[in-house]
Amino acid sequence: MSYTKRVDGRKSFTELRPITAKAGVIARADGSAYFKIGNTAAYAAVYGPRELHPRNKQIPTRGLLRCDYVMMPFSGMGDRVRPGPNRRAKEISMVTQKALDPVLDLQDYPNAVVDVFICLPETDAGSRCAGICAASIALADAGVPMKDLICAVSTGQVGDKVVVDLDYAEEAYSDGPVSDIPVAMIPSTGELTLLQMDGEISKKDLMEALKLVKESMNEIYEVQKNALKDKYPAGGDDDE
Repeated sequence: MSYTKRVDGRKSFTELRPITAKAGVIARADGSAYFKIGNTAAYAAVYGPRELHPRNKQIPTRGLLRCDYVMMPFSGMGDRVRPGPNRRAKEISMVTQKALDPVLDLQDYPNAVVDVFICLPETDAGSRCAGICAASIALADAGVPMKDLICAVSTGQVGDKVVVDLDYAEEAYSDGPVSDIPVAMIPSTGELTLLQMDGEISKKDLMEALKLVKESMNEIYEVQKNALKDKYPAGGDDDE
């Protein structure tokens, strides 16, 4: 069956949900950010660089990035999220670290760690991508040396259409095949730092999806940069 109109009323299959972002939202963190796309919201807090414990985890030649992702029990659109550590949260924490690590320069911080804590109080699909976007802003807010920000959003196929930024209703679409493909990218180079897939998609449609999602990353990149510019309008220290 043909998928002719997006469930949430978006006008095109490449249109992103409304995005809001803000830097410096958690007072006691070294850096922090809020990123919301549609009804998926993520907070990120950064602490460090600081000495890594236990010492047997230390790396003498560089610092280490460590990420912790958690969804609040009441956050999901589907079943209630079980509180506490779980396999999915550990997996997303790992891929988030791997998505962010390529833009960080931690060689001047041997034996140190930069901790990123990501919390989602509200989710409507695309939670790992929202978390990555929030974490990227928070790392920049903390002054961690970075080559660029990281942008992330999902793409995939709903029915017979290639779409960008799936919501929960599209992920649960039952009248045709569905694939959900979270993607993270370094905007300045176009390098992908995250590419996962849930579902099935042809090679032709996958290539089209990756082309479309790269075009959408520029919109996210501008929102991220503006969040930092709003806090640091002259590129200097925060006045607050």
